Amino acid sequence: MTATPRERIEETERSSLSEHAQLVSDSKGRDKAEPDDDLRTDFQRDRDRIIHCKAFRRLAHKTQVFLAPEGDHYRVRLTHTLEVTQIARTIARALALNEDLTEAICLGHDLGHTPFGHLGEEVVAAFHPSFKHNLQSVRIVEVLEDLNLTFEVRDGIANHTWSMPTMPATLEGQIARYADRIAYINHDIDDAIRARILSETDLPSETTEVLGATHAKRITRMVGDLVNVSAGADEIAMSDDVFEAMATTRKFLFEEVYLGRVGAATSAAVDEILSTLLRHHAGAGKEDAVAAVDYVAGMTDRFALRAYEELTSRPAPSLSVEVLG
Repeated sequence: MTATPRERIEETERSSLSEHAQLVSDSKGRDKAEPDDDLRTDFQRDRDRIIHCKAFRRLAHKTQVFLAPEGDHYRVRLTHTLEVTQIARTIARALALNEDLTEAICLGHDLGHTPFGHLGEEVVAAFHPSFKHNLQSVRIVEVLEDLNLTFEVRDGIANHTWSMPTMPATLEGQIARYADRIAYINHDIDDAIRARILSETDLPSETTEVLGATHAKRITRMVGDLVNVSAGADEIAMSDDVFEAMATTRKFLFEEVYLGRVGAATSAAVDEILSTLLRHHAGAGKEDAVAAVDYVAGMTDRFALRAYEELTSRPAPSLSVEVLG
Protein backbone atom coordinates (compact mmCIF):
# COMPACT_ATOMS: atom_id res chain seq x y z
CA MET A 1 0.00 0.00 0.00
CA THR A 2 1.37 3.41 -0.98
CA ALA A 3 2.22 5.68 1.94
CA THR A 4 0.27 8.92 2.27
CA PRO A 5 2.10 12.29 2.16
CA ARG A 6 1.59 12.59 5.93
CA GLU A 7 3.14 9.18 6.54
CA ARG A 8 6.13 10.10 4.36
CA ILE A 9 6.63 13.33 6.32
CA GLU A 10 6.47 11.46 9.61
CA GLU A 11 9.03 8.93 8.37
CA THR A 12 11.32 11.77 7.23
CA GLU A 13 11.09 13.28 10.71
CA ARG A 14 12.07 9.98 12.32
CA SER A 15 15.06 9.54 10.04
CA SER A 16 16.39 13.10 9.87
CA LEU A 17 15.56 15.09 13.00
CA SER A 18 17.66 15.33 16.14
CA GLU A 19 17.14 12.86 18.96
CA HIS A 20 15.98 15.89 20.97
CA ALA A 21 13.29 16.89 18.48
CA GLN A 22 9.59 16.47 19.21
CA LEU A 23 8.37 14.04 16.57
CA VAL A 24 4.78 14.55 15.54
CA SER A 25 4.27 10.80 15.72
CA ASP A 26 5.12 11.02 19.44
CA SER A 27 2.75 13.90 20.15
CA LYS A 28 0.52 13.70 23.22
CA GLY A 29 -2.28 14.55 20.82
CA ARG A 30 -5.46 16.59 21.07
CA ASP A 31 -8.02 16.80 23.84
CA LYS A 32 -10.62 15.57 21.34
CA ALA A 33 -9.42 12.78 19.06
CA GLU A 34 -9.68 13.36 15.31
CA PRO A 35 -9.02 11.17 12.26
CA ASP A 36 -5.59 11.60 10.66
CA ASP A 37 -5.23 13.83 7.62
CA ASP A 38 -3.67 12.18 4.57
CA LEU A 39 -1.75 15.30 3.50
CA ARG A 40 -0.66 17.05 6.68
CA THR A 41 0.76 16.08 10.05
CA ASP A 42 -0.99 17.21 13.22
CA PHE A 43 1.49 20.05 13.76
CA GLN A 44 0.94 21.25 10.19
CA ARG A 45 -2.80 21.17 10.73
CA ASP A 46 -2.36 23.20 13.93
CA ARG A 47 -0.37 25.80 12.01
CA ASP A 48 -3.10 26.06 9.38
CA ARG A 49 -5.88 26.34 11.97
CA ILE A 50 -4.08 29.22 13.67
CA ILE A 51 -3.50 31.10 10.42
CA HIS A 52 -7.15 30.77 9.46
CA CYS A 53 -8.63 31.74 12.83
CA LYS A 54 -10.20 35.16 13.44
CA ALA A 55 -7.85 36.08 16.29
CA PHE A 56 -4.86 35.74 13.96
CA ARG A 57 -6.38 38.14 11.44
CA ARG A 58 -7.01 40.72 14.16
CA LEU A 59 -3.28 40.88 14.92
CA ALA A 60 -2.91 43.05 11.82
CA HIS A 61 -4.63 45.90 13.67
CA LYS A 62 -3.15 45.55 17.15
CA THR A 63 -0.32 47.69 18.47
CA GLN A 64 3.12 46.21 18.96
CA VAL A 65 4.92 49.27 20.35
CA PHE A 66 4.15 52.06 17.89
CA LEU A 67 0.62 52.97 16.92
CA ALA A 68 0.22 51.74 13.35
CA PRO A 69 -1.77 54.80 12.19
CA GLU A 70 1.31 56.95 12.80
CA GLY A 71 3.23 55.25 10.01
CA ASP A 72 2.91 52.44 7.51
CA HIS A 73 6.24 50.79 8.30
CA TYR A 74 6.07 50.30 12.05
CA ARG A 75 5.56 46.76 13.26
CA VAL A 76 2.15 45.66 14.44
CA ARG A 77 1.37 42.50 16.36
CA LEU A 78 1.00 40.50 13.15
CA THR A 79 4.32 41.51 11.62
CA HIS A 80 5.98 40.87 14.98
CA THR A 81 4.49 37.37 14.93
CA LEU A 82 5.83 36.75 11.43
CA GLU A 83 9.32 37.91 12.38
CA VAL A 84 9.32 35.67 15.45
CA THR A 85 8.25 32.74 13.28
CA GLN A 86 10.96 33.37 10.69
CA ILE A 87 13.70 33.55 13.32
CA ALA A 88 12.42 30.47 15.11
CA ARG A 89 12.20 28.39 11.95
CA THR A 90 15.79 29.28 11.08
CA ILE A 91 16.90 28.09 14.52
CA ALA A 92 14.82 24.91 14.41
CA ARG A 93 16.13 24.00 10.98
CA ALA A 94 19.74 24.58 12.00
CA LEU A 95 19.30 22.38 15.09
CA ALA A 96 17.37 19.65 13.21
CA LEU A 97 14.33 20.21 15.42
CA ASN A 98 10.70 20.18 14.34
CA GLU A 99 10.03 23.24 12.16
CA ASP A 100 6.30 22.58 11.90
CA LEU A 101 5.83 22.54 15.66
CA THR A 102 8.03 25.60 16.09
CA GLU A 103 6.08 27.48 13.43
CA ALA A 104 2.69 26.64 14.93
CA ILE A 105 3.74 27.78 18.41
CA CYS A 106 5.14 31.07 17.12
CA LEU A 107 2.13 31.86 14.95
CA GLY A 108 -0.18 31.38 17.94
CA HIS A 109 1.92 32.86 20.72
CA ASP A 110 0.40 36.38 20.74
CA LEU A 111 -3.23 35.68 19.80
CA GLY A 112 -4.34 36.82 23.25
CA HIS A 113 -2.73 40.25 23.24
CA THR A 114 -4.98 43.19 24.00
CA PRO A 115 -5.41 46.36 21.94
CA PHE A 116 -2.86 49.14 22.62
CA GLY A 117 0.07 46.89 23.41
CA HIS A 118 1.31 46.24 26.92
CA LEU A 119 -0.48 49.31 28.25
CA GLY A 120 -3.72 47.65 27.22
CA GLU A 121 -2.69 44.43 28.95
CA GLU A 122 -2.05 46.35 32.17
CA VAL A 123 -5.56 47.83 32.09
CA VAL A 124 -7.22 44.46 31.47
CA ALA A 125 -5.08 42.81 34.18
CA ALA A 126 -6.10 45.53 36.66
CA PHE A 127 -9.74 44.77 35.89
CA HIS A 128 -9.26 40.98 35.92
CA PRO A 129 -6.04 40.16 37.87
CA SER A 130 -5.62 36.66 36.46
CA PHE A 131 -5.32 37.98 32.90
CA LYS A 132 -2.07 37.25 31.07
CA HIS A 133 -1.80 37.49 27.31
CA ASN A 134 -0.12 34.09 26.92
CA LEU A 135 -2.86 32.34 28.88
CA GLN A 136 -5.47 34.28 26.94
CA SER A 137 -3.84 32.97 23.76
CA VAL A 138 -4.39 29.44 25.06
CA ARG A 139 -7.98 30.30 26.00
CA ILE A 140 -8.58 31.51 22.45
CA VAL A 141 -7.35 28.30 20.83
CA GLU A 142 -8.98 26.01 23.42
CA VAL A 143 -12.29 27.73 24.15
CA LEU A 144 -13.16 30.84 22.17
CA GLU A 145 -12.25 29.42 18.75
CA ASP A 146 -12.05 25.75 19.77
CA LEU A 147 -9.17 24.87 17.45
CA ASN A 148 -8.46 21.59 19.27
CA LEU A 149 -4.69 21.95 18.93
CA THR A 150 -2.13 19.39 20.04
CA PHE A 151 -0.71 19.50 23.56
CA GLU A 152 2.76 20.55 22.37
CA VAL A 153 1.50 23.63 20.52
CA ARG A 154 -0.69 24.74 23.42
CA ASP A 155 2.14 24.18 25.88
CA GLY A 156 4.54 26.25 23.77
CA ILE A 157 2.03 29.09 23.52
CA ALA A 158 1.33 29.05 27.26
CA ASN A 159 5.01 29.07 28.24
CA HIS A 160 6.50 31.40 25.63
CA THR A 161 6.85 34.31 28.08
CA TRP A 162 9.86 34.53 30.36
CA SER A 163 7.59 35.46 33.27
CA MET A 164 6.15 31.95 33.39
CA PRO A 165 7.68 29.73 36.11
CA THR A 166 7.54 26.67 33.84
CA MET A 167 9.64 26.06 30.76
CA PRO A 168 8.07 24.77 27.56
CA ALA A 169 7.92 20.98 27.45
CA THR A 170 9.70 20.84 24.08
CA LEU A 171 12.87 22.38 22.68
CA GLU A 172 10.69 23.81 19.92
CA GLY A 173 8.75 25.71 22.58
CA GLN A 174 12.02 26.93 24.09
CA ILE A 175 13.05 28.20 20.66
CA ALA A 176 9.81 30.20 20.45
CA ARG A 177 10.59 31.79 23.82
CA TYR A 178 14.03 32.96 22.63
CA ALA A 179 12.85 33.94 19.14
CA ASP A 180 10.16 36.19 20.61
CA ARG A 181 12.74 38.15 22.59
CA ILE A 182 15.28 38.25 19.75
CA ALA A 183 12.63 39.56 17.38
CA TYR A 184 11.11 42.29 19.52
CA ILE A 185 14.41 43.62 20.84
CA ASN A 186 15.73 44.07 17.34
CA HIS A 187 12.62 45.30 15.56
CA ASP A 188 11.81 47.71 18.38
CA ILE A 189 15.26 49.26 18.02
CA ASP A 190 14.61 49.52 14.28
CA ASP A 191 11.21 51.17 14.84
CA ALA A 192 12.58 53.53 17.51
CA ILE A 193 15.28 54.69 15.11
CA ARG A 194 12.63 55.17 12.41
CA ALA A 195 10.63 57.28 14.87
CA ARG A 196 13.78 59.29 15.72
CA ILE A 197 13.52 58.32 19.34
CA LEU A 198 16.89 56.58 19.20
CA SER A 199 19.95 56.46 17.03
CA GLU A 200 22.43 53.60 16.80
CA THR A 201 24.91 55.68 18.83
CA ASP A 202 22.49 55.76 21.77
CA LEU A 203 22.61 52.00 22.26
CA PRO A 204 24.61 50.60 25.21
CA SER A 205 28.15 49.53 24.46
CA GLU A 206 27.25 45.94 25.33
CA THR A 207 24.77 46.01 22.46
CA THR A 208 27.06 47.32 19.77
CA GLU A 209 30.28 45.63 20.92
CA VAL A 210 28.85 42.18 21.64
CA LEU A 211 25.82 41.96 19.36
CA GLY A 212 26.73 44.33 16.54
CA ALA A 213 25.85 47.82 15.36
CA THR A 214 23.15 47.02 12.81
CA HIS A 215 19.80 45.24 12.80
CA ALA A 216 21.10 42.41 10.62
CA LYS A 217 24.30 41.92 12.61
CA ARG A 218 22.46 41.76 15.92
CA ILE A 219 20.04 39.09 14.75
CA THR A 220 22.83 37.11 13.10
CA ARG A 221 24.90 37.24 16.29
CA MET A 222 22.06 36.19 18.59
CA VAL A 223 20.75 33.42 16.36
CA GLY A 224 24.21 32.11 15.51
CA ASP A 225 25.26 32.04 19.15
CA LEU A 226 22.07 30.28 20.21
CA VAL A 227 22.50 27.62 17.53
CA ASN A 228 26.17 27.04 18.42
CA VAL A 229 25.47 26.71 22.14
CA SER A 230 22.34 24.58 21.72
CA ALA A 231 23.62 22.17 19.05
CA GLY A 232 23.22 18.61 20.32
CA ALA A 233 22.07 19.79 23.76
CA ASP A 234 18.84 18.97 25.57
CA GLU A 235 17.99 22.62 26.18
CA ILE A 236 18.05 25.88 24.24
CA ALA A 237 20.56 28.41 25.53
CA MET A 238 22.93 31.26 24.67
CA SER A 239 26.48 31.98 25.78
CA ASP A 240 26.72 34.15 28.89
CA ASP A 241 28.07 37.25 27.14
CA VAL A 242 25.42 37.24 24.40
CA PHE A 243 22.60 36.55 26.86
CA GLU A 244 23.78 39.36 29.13
CA ALA A 245 24.07 41.75 26.18
CA MET A 246 20.53 40.84 25.13
CA ALA A 247 19.29 41.48 28.68
CA THR A 248 21.09 44.84 28.83
CA THR A 249 19.54 45.85 25.51
CA ARG A 250 16.07 44.88 26.70
CA LYS A 251 16.51 46.89 29.93
CA PHE A 252 17.65 49.90 27.90
CA LEU A 253 14.56 49.67 25.67
CA PHE A 254 12.25 49.53 28.67
CA GLU A 255 13.84 52.65 30.12
CA GLU A 256 14.17 54.65 26.91
CA VAL A 257 11.30 53.45 24.71
CA TYR A 258 8.64 51.28 26.33
CA LEU A 259 8.23 53.27 29.56
CA GLY A 260 10.31 56.40 29.20
CA ARG A 261 8.38 57.67 26.17
CA VAL A 262 4.85 56.99 27.37
CA GLY A 263 3.29 60.11 28.83
CA ALA A 264 0.67 60.23 31.57
CA ALA A 265 -1.94 61.44 29.07
CA THR A 266 -1.43 58.40 26.87
CA SER A 267 -1.66 55.97 29.78
CA ALA A 268 -4.78 57.72 31.00
CA ALA A 269 -6.34 57.59 27.54
CA VAL A 270 -5.81 53.82 27.20
CA ASP A 271 -7.14 53.31 30.72
CA GLU A 272 -10.24 55.40 30.02
CA ILE A 273 -11.04 53.61 26.75
CA LEU A 274 -10.58 50.03 27.91
CA SER A 275 -11.88 50.44 31.47
CA THR A 276 -15.06 52.05 30.15
CA LEU A 277 -15.61 49.17 27.74
CA LEU A 278 -14.83 46.53 30.36
CA ARG A 279 -17.19 48.01 32.93
CA HIS A 280 -19.96 48.36 30.39
CA HIS A 281 -19.77 44.75 29.21
CA ALA A 282 -19.04 43.18 32.61
CA GLY A 283 -22.52 43.35 34.06
CA ALA A 284 -22.91 42.10 37.63
CA GLY A 285 -21.78 38.48 37.52
CA LYS A 286 -18.39 36.78 37.41
CA GLU A 287 -19.22 35.05 34.13
CA ASP A 288 -20.15 38.41 32.62
CA ALA A 289 -16.78 39.82 33.71
CA VAL A 290 -14.93 36.96 32.00
CA ALA A 291 -16.98 37.47 28.84
CA ALA A 292 -16.19 41.19 28.95
CA VAL A 293 -12.47 40.45 29.16
CA ASP A 294 -12.70 38.00 26.25
CA TYR A 295 -14.53 40.59 24.16
CA VAL A 296 -12.49 43.70 24.98
CA ALA A 297 -9.10 41.96 24.99
CA GLY A 298 -9.90 40.60 21.55
CA MET A 299 -10.57 44.02 20.06
CA THR A 300 -8.25 45.69 17.59
CA ASP A 301 -7.05 49.20 18.38
CA ARG A 302 -9.39 50.84 15.90
CA PHE A 303 -12.41 48.77 16.97
CA ALA A 304 -11.83 49.70 20.62
CA LEU A 305 -11.71 53.39 19.68
CA ARG A 306 -14.89 53.09 17.65
CA ALA A 307 -16.69 51.07 20.32
CA TYR A 308 -15.79 53.65 22.97
CA GLU A 309 -17.11 56.51 20.84
CA GLU A 310 -20.34 54.66 20.04
CA LEU A 311 -20.87 53.79 23.70
CA THR A 312 -20.13 57.23 25.18
CA SER A 313 -21.22 59.44 22.25
CA ARG A 314 -18.01 61.42 22.58
CA PRO A 315 -14.60 61.33 20.88
CA ALA A 316 -12.08 58.89 22.28
CA PRO A 317 -9.25 60.43 24.31
CA SER A 318 -6.32 61.38 22.13
CA LEU A 319 -3.49 58.85 21.82
CA SER A 320 -1.04 61.53 20.81
CA VAL A 321 2.09 59.63 21.82
CA GLU A 322 2.76 56.82 19.39
CA VAL A 323 4.91 54.69 21.70
CA LEU A 324 2.64 52.44 23.73
CA GLY A 325 5.00 49.80 25.10
